[in-house]
Order: sequence, then C-alpha cells, then structure tokens
Amino acid sequence: MGSMKTVVLSADWAPKPGFRLGPKDVDGKLTYLGSQVWRHPKLSVQDKEFPEIGPTECLIEVKACGICGSDVHMAQSDNDGYTWYPGLTAFPVTLGHEMAGVVVKAGPKAFNKRTSRPYEMGEPVCAEEMFWCSNCRPCAEGNPNQCEKLAEMGFSVDGSFAKYVAIDSRYLWSLVELRDRYKGNDIFLAGSLVEPTSVAYNCLIECAGGIRPGDHAVIFGAGPIGLAGLAVIKRAGASRVILVEPSASRGNVGRMLGADLVLDPNDGDLAKKILDYTGGLGAAIYMEATGLPHQIIPIIEQAIWNGKFIGAKVAVVARADVKTPITVEVYQVKKAKIAGAQGHSGYGTFPRVISCMANGMDITPMITKRVRIDEVPDHIKLLQNDKTQCKITCEM
Repeated sequence: MGSMKTVVLSADWAPKPGFRLGPKDVDGKLTYLGSQVWRHPKLSVQDKEFPEIGPTECLIEVKACGICGSDVHMAQSDNDGYTWYPGLTAFPVTLGHEMAGVVVKAGPKAFNKRTSRPYEMGEPVCAEEMFWCSNCRPCAEGNPNQCEKLAEMGFSVDGSFAKYVAIDSRYLWSLVELRDRYKGNDIFLAGSLVEPTSVAYNCLIECAGGIRPGDHAVIFGAGPIGLAGLAVIKRAGASRVILVEPSASRGNVGRMLGADLVLDPNDGDLAKKILDYTGGLGAAIYMEATGLPHQIIPIIEQAIWNGKFIGAKVAVVARADVKTPITVEVYQVKKAKIAGAQGHSGYGTFPRVISCMANGMDITPMITKRVRIDEVPDHIKLLQNDKTQCKITCEM
C-alpha cells in the first residue's frame, strides 16, 4: 500500500541486578516491569509500511493523537539510564494511543457497536488502547483492564503516531454523537481526549466508587488525567473541587474545567487548607494523579484524619515505581479506602465519556499546543521538564 512516517521508541534490554522474568515476560522483548529492564530509550521518526487488516479489524486514518504522560515517561530515563515507565512495554514500538480518526477500510466481520452492523467507510472513531483478550479469567469475570494476555497500543504493539493504524473493531467507539457539538477537525481533537478521560472516569467512578452529588473532591496533579478527573467528578455532582498543582498555567486550565479552588503545593500545609475550604469536613474522594504517592498520600491521610468526613476514598491513578507507606490506623478509624486503577476498558466507560462530551463536558481546553508528526519526538522531550504545557496533540 505504501509507507508512512511513525514515531518509534527503542531501548536496550538490560535487566537490573536481581530482576527475574515474570510468567508473562518474553526475554529480550517484552516485560510488565519496564523500568526494571529497558535502558537508554531513544526516539526517532521512521518510515513503516501501511498496516494490513484482518477480518474483524478496521484501518483507521489517524486525524489526531495526543502525547500522553506515559509516552513522556517511556522516553525519559533515570540517572542509570533506565526508563521511568514501570509498566507493560515491548520495544521497539510505534508510540501513540490517545487517538481519533476515520475508518477507511473494514474487514467483513468488523462490527460497529453504534449501528449493530458492519463498519462503513467514513465513520469517525476513537479507540481503547487496552487490547484485552476476552478469554482469560479476568476478562471473563468482567475485568478487561486486568487481562492476562493484555497488549497495549503504543506500549507493546504499534500505536497511532502514524498515518494509519489497524485496530480490531471490538476496541473502537464511534464519535458520531460528537458531531452536533464539534465541527470539522475539532471532533477528532475532542475524540483524542476520550481515552485519557476514560482513564480518569475508570479511576474515580468505577474503581473508587464515585461520589454522591454534593460531596467535595480533591485532585492532586493537573496533568491531563488529573484535569480529566476534575471534569468528570464535577460532572458527577461534586460541590467543591480542589485542584492541587504548582504550575500556574495548568491551574488556569483547571479553573476552565471546573476547579473551585487551586492550591500551590509549594505554599505548604495543604491538609489544613483543604479542611478550611470545606468547613472542616474534608473531601469524599481524593485523586492521586501526580506520580508522587510517597509525598501525596501522607497529605491525604492528614486531611482524612483531621476532617469530619467518614468513608473517604483515595483513588490512585498515576503510575510510579516507588514504595509508599500508609498509616493503616487512618483507614480503620475513618473507614477510608484506597483504590488502585489501571486502564479504561469495560463497564460502559468509553460510551459514557463520549456522551458526557456530547452534552457539555468539554475537555478540549487542556489542549495547549498542536504539532505535526515530525515534531512529536522533540515535544515528548519538552514535556519531561516543561510543565507550562498541558496536552500537546499531533494533528495528522
């Protein structure tokens, strides 16, 4: 069919001393513990052949793809040269998973969930990046994000920083519902935010259990997942939403998405400020989206311990290869809970996020810059240190 430009991440397989292959790891190729194995990550723009599709797959012409924090962390190395990203990875791989595009070719068994018919050309779609198998026990029990045969687009299989990507129709979701609100290419910009917003929704609503309208919420970290979580929890009926973020520009985006109060963590005594703003009650839900749980959890525990609210939920979404002590007494006495979250698949999350977007939950203010595919590697590197930008999106 031809060739296309892609953004590729390569790295050296160099396991740290003491590392042992897990039961699902593949020596020299794939691991579920990326930061323990991959060294000297390198970004490049490479030409690859257009992908071929199978009978249940669609060929998607990618229109927009966002740079995710995981892209940034996969390409970022610690002092010993190891990637920051701790999860499932197989390199080299074409990066990119926050995508939206148009169906340009469909296999005969590629089924459109919107129409209950085979996919037709021209359908605007977004995609899950968690490629669950549907056959293992976690999948069969309704937990696709914990699939035992999981593949991840842009992590362990080629992703969507490319002109075309082949994706099984089971992972595709139509964006037709957005057409009344977003015109032209804006539908794809909004569509590229469905995946990260679904990560936040899965964390707060599905894994942590959500809130009751009128509850208060605190979001730590105004990266894209934290900001999406802010919008989701406000949509769910939160009365007061506090955003904790040191970057003034990201804090301003947070206000646009519904934050009632933005606190700079460098100003100190966050727990007291949270309690003061909520009249001594504290929050019903706290979201850790910074990747610094060892610093954030003690602050949350202090707010829970000194607040009047009983039964607070701590929702942990950011990935971090770090041990984090907890004070069990806080959770026992205050009937509090910690909920871990991974992924975005299942539970009707994607269609619900799309419906929220179609009916007023506009996430697009978090897109602070648009780039072309040749510029993606430099902007992945930029985001390692520049926190003035929020979501940088590649338009094809």
